[in-house]
Amino acid sequence: MLKLKSVIKGAGYILVHTPDMVLTSGTTQTTERTVNPDSPYLAELPGHIRSYEKVLEYYPNQVYIGNVTPGEFEAVPSPWHDKACPVTSRHGKFGEIMPQEEFLLLMQACDVFDLIKLEAGFVAAVKPALASDPVVSEDILARIPTGTPAEEIKRLVDEEHAEGLLHLGKLVGCMKRAHDIDVNLSAHVMLENIVSKASSVLALLHAVKNTGIGKAEIEYVIDCAEEACGDMNQRGGGSLAKSAAEIAGLTRATGSDCRGFCAGPAHAIVEAAALVTAGVYTAVAVTAGGCTAKLGMNGKDHIKKGLPVLEDMLGGFTVIISADDGVSPEINLDIVGRHTVGTGSSPQAVISSLVTEPLEKSGMKILDIDKFAPELQNPDITKPAGAGDVPLSNYKMIGALAAKRGEITPKDLDSFVKEHGLMGWAPTQGHIPSGVPYLGFAREDIISGKIKNAMVIGKGSLFLGRMTNLFDGVSFVVQKNSGVAQAALDEGAVKKLIAEALRGFAQSMLSEE
Repeated sequence: MLKLKSVIKGAGYILVHTPDMVLTSGTTQTTERTVNPDSPYLAELPGHIRSYEKVLEYYPNQVYIGNVTPGEFEAVPSPWHDKACPVTSRHGKFGEIMPQEEFLLLMQACDVFDLIKLEAGFVAAVKPALASDPVVSEDILARIPTGTPAEEIKRLVDEEHAEGLLHLGKLVGCMKRAHDIDVNLSAHVMLENIVSKASSVLALLHAVKNTGIGKAEIEYVIDCAEEACGDMNQRGGGSLAKSAAEIAGLTRATGSDCRGFCAGPAHAIVEAAALVTAGVYTAVAVTAGGCTAKLGMNGKDHIKKGLPVLEDMLGGFTVIISADDGVSPEINLDIVGRHTVGTGSSPQAVISSLVTEPLEKSGMKILDIDKFAPELQNPDITKPAGAGDVPLSNYKMIGALAAKRGEITPKDLDSFVKEHGLMGWAPTQGHIPSGVPYLGFAREDIISGKIKNAMVIGKGSLFLGRMTNLFDGVSFVVQKNSGVAQAALDEGAVKKLIAEALRGFAQSMLSEE
């Protein structure tokens, strides 16, 4: 029986600059405001917020949207916060960096319960800019009302527990609560969810544009962000996937959410590939929006070292997995690593379960993988916070296992890291860094022949949910297409195959007689 294949059809990557949300929504800041409202940190924080222009010239951001390749980025010495990238475009081949004011309007376009109110003058001033975005269609713009008086917005914030929406420190709107007593539908939680949804919509729109696939061709959407929507009767039981698909215009898609903390995207891509390979759907979009809670997460450490607050960006991505087209890189479901209940939590046990074990089962060595894409956190962010260079630590562990297996010598470790590793450029948005930022580049590198394959490694901290002490992880391999596209069979071809099978059966019966 012919085995179907699934491929990486394309991807979209977006960032949103949200300087005011750093101050009002990031968990580090909201917690500090509750515990110590007169905190020197909160007083000093506004002076360390970057402008949109500074965000555009930041090297890791330009890598994320595809204007700088990982190879070009590797040649630029770190740190990067004090350097200006020569490319400062808002738009890249994978997506864009949207400014905060336009994103607030996109959020309102994604609101179907009239919970977001934006001031009328603000809407009038910003809507033309959003309309010029090549992926924002007229039907999305039509969802944005003309606006609300400033006095009513202030009243909702002061008297109705609404969450204020600021731009450049000025109140320009609010998010209303969706229920009087349900904390799952509070204004703060609704803001987190609508931000995740809106950034997912933006990523979906770019992925559709980049792949050239028709919106009606996408049949299933899997959301793998770290937010979860629901009310008091089913916390997290809702579907951000289908809600984002609705606004993005994917009218023939259904969908569901996949949650796995930082490992969520890898889980979701394996699931999407399995659905396509099984023939259930021909095209699946794996998508994730940004997380307001992670904004300014390491802000205290950045300010202590005199740095700008580098976690001022929401991240989002969409990867479209489709049936084989004969060109795009295949997802090899015969090589899937998984951290099981019995794996253990030591770094060696985790990497062994995700790298060496699945490769061994397929008769492969570590050196048979051209590029590894584990947690690609930007070290500009993590090193000042004491977490070190996360990608480098992963590569050293993989290299150490290669040395232990006799594939390299210990003295070859540095060259292994350089040849098989990547510098981290992803924002610390939890689920965003785990391997997926490389898939857009990996697709190009495999098609061009620069590399033959890559392994994406997602890892997650399940213990954060206080339901288990277990770690989590999953990995998969994308590889060069074998070059034979699987064309869909028409009705006549199916009838012909059935007729041939029946003739063969009849002949075998006659020969037995």
